[in-house]
Amino acid sequence: MLREGEVLEEFFEDKKIIQNINLYRFTSDSILLSRFARAKFKDAVADFCSGSGVVGFHFLCLNPKIASLTLFEMQQSLADMSRRTAELNGFQCKIVNCRLQDIGREYDDKFSLILCNPPYERSGFENASIEKAVCRKEITLTLPEIADAAFKKLKFGGRLAILNRADRTAELLYTLKSRGLEPKRMQLVCGREGAKPYLIMVEAVKGGKPDIEILPTLVN
Repeated sequence: MLREGEVLEEFFEDKKIIQNINLYRFTSDSILLSRFARAKFKDAVADFCSGSGVVGFHFLCLNPKIASLTLFEMQQSLADMSRRTAELNGFQCKIVNCRLQDIGREYDDKFSLILCNPPYERSGFENASIEKAVCRKEITLTLPEIADAAFKKLKFGGRLAILNRADRTAELLYTLKSRGLEPKRMQLVCGREGAKPYLIMVEAVKGGKPDIEILPTLVN
């Protein structure tokens, strides 16, 4: 089951996820997003930029009555780890190894909820490995491309739950609105009481009416 450099880590009660100590490992951002997103009965859920699967798998554990879960990840090594994690825990899901820009037309208008913890750093990857850099930085995927893909794959009225850096709030909201994804809920996250927020989470609705709920800042 485990390969060189891999370990098992707990992420929900008795559930375990495969992580590689030499590659990108999940952070608290993933757990925050899976808790921020709201499930509806029989949701068809997709996890964009799924990495090793923690957002989608944690959301599934919190909401076991969703209809389906599909993970999209471009890096084969991470997609493979998520496949083995699914087998280990008995998770029912589909894992697709491809770029978001290349998701097939068979997924158009398919999902009622998309989760996305994207790469959101702008600068180059410096001394980081390319595998780690692709997970963290906008090297192979941009925010507009994520929004375009989400709009195509969501049903009318479907929701996108996404996070980004707090200092990119204006850019995030504008990008979503300009592509037919209306921001309906948002929440800032800070590291301690009274500190400057470092993260923003937004839920946007395909074809939604203008009206946004601002939730209290979350202290993480």
